[in-house]
Amino acid sequence: MQLNEFAERCNINFVRCFGDNEDFIENCHLLDIDLDRLVGRAIKRDKYKQYNQLDEIKEVVVVYCDGVVAGAGAIREYQYDDIENATELKRVFVREEFQGKGIGTRLVLELLGWAKELGYKKVILETGELLQESCHVYRKVGFEVIENYGPYVSMAESLCMLKEL
Repeated sequence: MQLNEFAERCNINFVRCFGDNEDFIENCHLLDIDLDRLVGRAIKRDKYKQYNQLDEIKEVVVVYCDGVVAGAGAIREYQYDDIENATELKRVFVREEFQGKGIGTRLVLELLGWAKELGYKKVILETGELLQESCHVYRKVGFEVIENYGPYVSMAESLCMLKEL
């Protein structure tokens, strides 16, 4: 089912908010549980925690379907010197019951649009090859694989991507 079909039966809202939003925080918790399930046996995820803190996240989009949280994601100003005028896509996750309906793609596009409004020229992200669905969405909206950046340079299991805005 495409988002248009799904949207006809469900009132979908993309709401901009801040990183302290309770629905966003809960969604991040569910993302961590899902990542542990998907890649936890193959990758020791503890080393990533320091890069996924929510205290520096200001721009968040939460997706609601008929008032129920369907997913969320954020952008955060990139703070290392190796890539200029970039924001980083962070903590993007669509809950299992809403996956496969185009919501993830629309969520990423909403975040890209907001990044452009804020004047960023590039959006970067870190993911992993094991997260095939995520990689598919990112490639579909125009992200390309780049050399690992910043804190991920020495993490072979990381896959970094960039999209010019």
